[in-house]
Amino acid sequence: MAIKQRSKSLKSRDNQLADTFFQLKVLNGTETVEADFPKFTEKVANLGFKPLKPSKIDIFQINIGKLCNQSCAHCHVDAGPDRKEENMSRETLERCLDIISRIDVSTVDITGGAPEMNPHFRWFVEECSRLGKQVIDRCNLTIIQANPKYHDLPEFFAKHRVNVVSSLPYFSKSRTDSQRGDGVFEDSIKSLQMLNEVGYGKEGTGLQLDLVYNPSGAFLPAGQETLEAEFKRQLKRKYGIEFNRLFAITNLPISRFLEYLIESGNYETYMDELVNAFNPATVESVMCRNTISVSWDGYMYDCDFNQMLDLKVAAKGQHINDFDLEELTNRSIVLNQHCYGCTAGAGSSCGGEIT
Repeated sequence: MAIKQRSKSLKSRDNQLADTFFQLKVLNGTETVEADFPKFTEKVANLGFKPLKPSKIDIFQINIGKLCNQSCAHCHVDAGPDRKEENMSRETLERCLDIISRIDVSTVDITGGAPEMNPHFRWFVEECSRLGKQVIDRCNLTIIQANPKYHDLPEFFAKHRVNVVSSLPYFSKSRTDSQRGDGVFEDSIKSLQMLNEVGYGKEGTGLQLDLVYNPSGAFLPAGQETLEAEFKRQLKRKYGIEFNRLFAITNLPISRFLEYLIESGNYETYMDELVNAFNPATVESVMCRNTISVSWDGYMYDCDFNQMLDLKVAAKGQHINDFDLEELTNRSIVLNQHCYGCTAGAGSSCGGEIT
């Protein structure tokens, strides 16, 4: 059963799953479902991680806001056009910039929503680029077509050598539009062609264009290498599009994907699949070990998924105004049942497979 497209966020529909605490109760078997799965914390502890600790903070990830021009059915952020209030302020971005300038991180990973809709997005990218940081923009592609003021984004990205990471559920219109909305595939193809025109995805330019694949139902992604080869072949043959890498990311059972799992009766089956596919070799390299994730209002989390469940970092200072690198480096990472999604099969992170 394919994911049903939604036009509004959980929050605007007053869905009980908009409450992150309610989501956690579902995941831990005390609400809505009665299934009892092994505790993820115990799985990790049995491997000698008592608790799981960071390696080094190398990626400073910022969710710049939940405002988006789309309402994708699988969205773990519950983003959409109706999330106008949750947008990072210039003051909070300035605080992030100050921290980035003082600590040894290689990458600033900007996500959303559609991060480009934040009014301070371009200024922030320029400043991070000036600091010599690698900037990642997690672009939904359709934003480039959404309004004339975004049409020059490919040129802007190229000027500042931004690594563009773009979601594209599949290389066919039917599967893409069923997950992300009518017309999304066509607009995505136009945007990819525009990015190619300024050099993205082309050999020798150094302009990195990566695609992200999420499964369209309650199953794990196929092997990343196989998917990448097929995406490259199909997009080149049909549309003349080139890109660098494809990241296969497992859908985590939170937010709108959790809603789909419950509504379709797939929750227990999917969780069983995640638990049974637990791969001990992935734990060493999960993204929470080298990332700090900052929400639109300045709170810090171990990863973007913890952020969406409001599981703040286990440290005295949980807001960037109280940023303490030593304390954050020595913190224990907060784990819960959704973490099975990052450790199933070949593992999953914002950069795709991890083993």
